[in-house]
Amino acid sequence: MSAQDQVSIRSLLTASEAQISSQIQDLTPEERKKLSELLKKVTATSDLPSPQPNGRRAVVERLTSETEIRAEIDLDGTGSKIQVSTGIGFLDHMFHALAKHGRFDLTLHCKGDLHIDDHHSAEDCALALGEAFDKALGARKGINRYGSAHAPLDEALSLAVVDISSRPFATLELNLQREKVGELSCEMVPHVLRSFAMAARITLHLQVVRGENDHHRIESAFKALALALRQAITVDTQRLDVVPSTKGVLA
Repeated sequence: MSAQDQVSIRSLLTASEAQISSQIQDLTPEERKKLSELLKKVTATSDLPSPQPNGRRAVVERLTSETEIRAEIDLDGTGSKIQVSTGIGFLDHMFHALAKHGRFDLTLHCKGDLHIDDHHSAEDCALALGEAFDKALGARKGINRYGSAHAPLDEALSLAVVDISSRPFATLELNLQREKVGELSCEMVPHVLRSFAMAARITLHLQVVRGENDHHRIESAFKALALALRQAITVDTQRLDVVPSTKGVLA
């Protein structure tokens, strides 16, 4: 298969249904025939290049005297295979939203010392998830690297900007007011996000621009992060073997 065909197929795979549908309407009969042939090649070929030979998947187990955690992630999933059980309902909800809108498959299970409080379980789950994310990305070849997104939830609006830089950093402005949302302490929300960024080795800037309800503020922040991550880790079909850095390495 030619390199041009490979790029064309990957472009189809990374496009949304709405993008494909809008473009199909403008195609000539000859172009539609070519599209049909390309789609057949998608199902018939196994030699498409991939940033990771075995796919962008990873498993991480974190065992301490405080928590037992197993995290499995597939960055090239669909966001339809998600199982999260941290013992903290609202945190489950946020990690589920992160995977759903980031369009990666996730299994995350935790048994923690919740009889003490939520700190150890929340922090360690974020660390395990971040480590799995980092491990799945591998050499960071062929990705966009940068991503940014706004996400609203009713009156709340958040902005996330990420750089898959391998230089861990996080600045967070969430403006939370309540002590808890469900069984998750609001003070743990920035700690969870920062722990994820550190373990994933990404640069993260996350701001709740406006909002009145803390549930909405937090959820819009996680959704903005999810959208920004998806943009950053999406494969650039024109630079499959290129590390997106003037240094030639992101490590």
